[in-house]
Amino acid sequence: MNQNASLINDCFLHDKDRLSHDDALALLQERLACITNTETISARDALDRILANDISAPHNVPLHTNSAVDGYAFKHGNFANRPRLISNRIAAGDLSPKPLQHDTAVRIFTGAAMPEDADTVAMQEDCVEANGSVTLPENLKPGANCRLAGEDLKAGDLVLLAGQRINPADLAALASIGIAEVTVQKKLKAILFSNGNEMRSPDDGQGPLLAGQVYDANAPMLSAMLSKLPIDVTLGGVINDAADDALNAIGEACKTYDVILTTGGASRGDEDHMLATLDQLGKRHLWQLAVKPGRPMMFGQISRDKAANDCLFFGLPGNPVAASVCFMLYTRPALLQLCGAHWESPVRYPLPAAFEIENKKPDRREFLRGKLVFNKDGSVQADKFSRDGSGLISSLREADGLIEIAEPVTQLNAGDLVNFIPFSSFD
Repeated sequence: MNQNASLINDCFLHDKDRLSHDDALALLQERLACITNTETISARDALDRILANDISAPHNVPLHTNSAVDGYAFKHGNFANRPRLISNRIAAGDLSPKPLQHDTAVRIFTGAAMPEDADTVAMQEDCVEANGSVTLPENLKPGANCRLAGEDLKAGDLVLLAGQRINPADLAALASIGIAEVTVQKKLKAILFSNGNEMRSPDDGQGPLLAGQVYDANAPMLSAMLSKLPIDVTLGGVINDAADDALNAIGEACKTYDVILTTGGASRGDEDHMLATLDQLGKRHLWQLAVKPGRPMMFGQISRDKAANDCLFFGLPGNPVAASVCFMLYTRPALLQLCGAHWESPVRYPLPAAFEIENKKPDRREFLRGKLVFNKDGSVQADKFSRDGSGLISSLREADGLIEIAEPVTQLNAGDLVNFIPFSSFD
């Protein structure tokens, strides 16, 4: 961990019973800081890692003006519709081609460096070659079919910014400027727990479910979502509904891991022990959101010792839909910021609704599972899943994204604009 990083400004105190969606995001965005050290790795292994420093282009890309097609290079100022002598042949990789001889053309291939004094390329299919000469097409514009030196990047251009998550196109850019190694933030270490005596793992070897038991769907779902982030994830298994079990599991985990994530046990029921555990071991900064689904989400920190940064705690709801939505909207961007990345807000597309809502509670942000509807006239609408239960995994599987209904809205008519957030916004 980065011992010099300020994890959190000590207090997240607020005077609201339930934080609004925007207030919760602002709180996380403003108060969290990077907690990791850096390491230098091969650029080939840097996909999805967080860049630790800016990178500028040491030279032009492309380095030299080159042909974009197979054809014939010539000087446009001497252009005339008559045969020209073919004075040379240049292929990609040929070094330092000789300058163009006056009033001639050069046979050239895609990617080959343009000879000095040549500025235009005619495509081979538009030319006629015979007896060592070539007749060029009429009406070519100057500079046609040429890629200029520095057309993509000029020497000194800023290519990547510190805090940027490296994607496949970034890897191509790094390779194009000869960068073999990059300095990135180290991965966070996280552990994921599920809660509940009723929880079973499909591979536990205990046979069929008994009445009152359920398979743990949250662990594989959230583990997969975490795997797309620069985080090393450990599955901690299931914590039983007992205060001592919760206290022992969380107390041990905070000694080793940067982040603890739990699902379930986040309410105030007699068998919900995560809230009390966090309050006993550390500080709770966020609990009870004015959102649906996901109201009982928790966030806090647990102090380990004076020499180390605190461990972060994210308590997600137990229902799979609520756990998924809360992870995407709150936990994911918070984790990325802890990793040193810039805060990522999901893309929203205003689309007309293909459904109605007669009566929605005010002062609550709602996120419905939505599917895109493509009409015969070419228009697109957002339609909600027919059922709203936060335990319906089928609603996540069949949806294309989330439909966001703002707090002031209490009634919605078909055709009203809603914000549609595609799941692709969350990788």
